[in-house]
Amino acid sequence: MLDLRGAIPAFIHISDEKLHDVNVLDLLIPEPGAFYVMDRGSLDFERLYRLHQAGSFFVTRAKSNFKCNRLYSRAVDRSTGLTCDQDIELTVFYSQQSYPARLRRIRYRDAEGRSLVFLTNHMTLPALTVCELYRLRWQVELFFKWIKQHLRIKRFFGTSENAVKTHVWIAVSVYVLVAIIRKRLDLDMSLHSMLQILSVTPFEKVSLLQLLTDTEPPTDPLLDVNQLTLL
Repeated sequence: MLDLRGAIPAFIHISDEKLHDVNVLDLLIPEPGAFYVMDRGSLDFERLYRLHQAGSFFVTRAKSNFKCNRLYSRAVDRSTGLTCDQDIELTVFYSQQSYPARLRRIRYRDAEGRSLVFLTNHMTLPALTVCELYRLRWQVELFFKWIKQHLRIKRFFGTSENAVKTHVWIAVSVYVLVAIIRKRLDLDMSLHSMLQILSVTPFEKVSLLQLLTDTEPPTDPLLDVNQLTLL
């Protein structure tokens, strides 16, 4: 799970290929007021209702065989790509038992002519904002693409389950640490460039600020609160 406010992983679970994506929702601790954006692979109304009861919001896509009753329709500006914005209730027996509350359905036609149907439990957010939230889900795919391209996890040092998990955890930890450094030092440099610099200077006794910005370190050692003092 990626926090879109800083492209920082907020939840990670490494499993074998037998675990379906939807089961990971059972491992999450919902945060009230947070938005959880997920694809259709995680569409399970019983689990979504748990998010709803916890005070969380979700945005996902409806499956092609989705069935419901329309309760209320809001006016939409079709020039924006919106075709409908409705309050609905589920009609399939087991789905209705799993999610007895109202849902909101938004249909949007993108620039390529594809019709996308979104489901959410937030009833007052502008419809286009809901569509934009789902579009930002692509940042998760970009995150994994970046990890695969730059953190060298295509080749593992070991083949046991523990070795593979350790390798992946180290790769993600490196990503998070570099992202934190870039944030705290307020750098415009890309994460890839930072990793290249750090990879060739692992044993240099130079502060990160000087290493990444060519800024001279403070002359007063008392200003460096992270420097250990040897007695």
